[in-house]
Amino acid sequence: MTELNKIVLKILSSGKGILAADESNGTMTKRLESVNIPSSPENRLLFRETLFSASGMKDFIGGVILYDETINQTSSLKQTIPELISKFGAVPGIKVDTGAKILAGSHEEKITEGLDGLRERLKNYYKLGARFTKWRGVYNISDKYPSKLSVHSNAHALARYSALVQECGMVPIVEPEVLMDGDHSAEICFDKTSEVIQKCFEELIIHKIDLNGIILKPNMILAGTTSDKKISSEEVAKLTLKCLKENVPTDVSGIAFLSGGQTELEATENLNLINKYNDTNFIMTYSYGRALQQSALKFWSKDTNNTTGTQKIFNHRANMCTLAAQGKWSKELEAK
Repeated sequence: MTELNKIVLKILSSGKGILAADESNGTMTKRLESVNIPSSPENRLLFRETLFSASGMKDFIGGVILYDETINQTSSLKQTIPELISKFGAVPGIKVDTGAKILAGSHEEKITEGLDGLRERLKNYYKLGARFTKWRGVYNISDKYPSKLSVHSNAHALARYSALVQECGMVPIVEPEVLMDGDHSAEICFDKTSEVIQKCFEELIIHKIDLNGIILKPNMILAGTTSDKKISSEEVAKLTLKCLKENVPTDVSGIAFLSGGQTELEATENLNLINKYNDTNFIMTYSYGRALQQSALKFWSKDTNNTTGTQKIFNHRANMCTLAAQGKWSKELEAK
């Protein structure tokens, strides 16, 4: 077992998942303003620190993805944020891309940037306590997209990023997200996601990536948000498993799904069924942002001093997700 694989297993074993708290300041501002909380560095830290110090962190969360602002902040207990996360047994991580920008040559698509100066930034994040990283590529679905240009360009960037991260002794999360936006069927999502994942692994292998030392963060196979061809959770689970079995090399230990626009309950139920049907050696768990935080955020916004109440809601959601990562969740448990 390599050092990188040890980190992967520490993050993802025993049903634990990843709390994606790496929203950019712009995204976090939208989230806070949607519940009538002004977005300031202090408020962003206050909400995140409330979650990071919840008792559920120890039992359910194996890793936390941070944003640059947060990894440099100090908690109210005078610990750095990575120290606070580590104290609860989770591994601190960091988003290192600089966002998806318009792709030259295909202006309706995006390419993720951030490779310039990445080696130096990684060394600094390592010193701050990060042991894994995240880079997200995004792909549109339509009759024309994703184009070969988008599929190739984003796969190449994900591989170059992964090589630099592993060189620095950290685990890269490889996140190729095929977006839910659109009226496409689940079958089209399956085909496009398969193409994207295949190309990512082609590039990762060319770049000599240790596949045992990465975490894949894919989308589930779903019909588009405006599609009239929605499928059941059972079909979501079976198609998602089929896609991953056909396209992900067996060297990969861990897969942590993104929630990608699903509600908290949808993301939990779909993950649970994926694990009920999982006949692979892949660990299949969660790397959720909104699907772990939304209920807690709504509660917190009513009284930002009610730390205990907010943490209770977060602990419950994290518990439900961890049960789903073990195929042990049921709707009845939600009410308990």
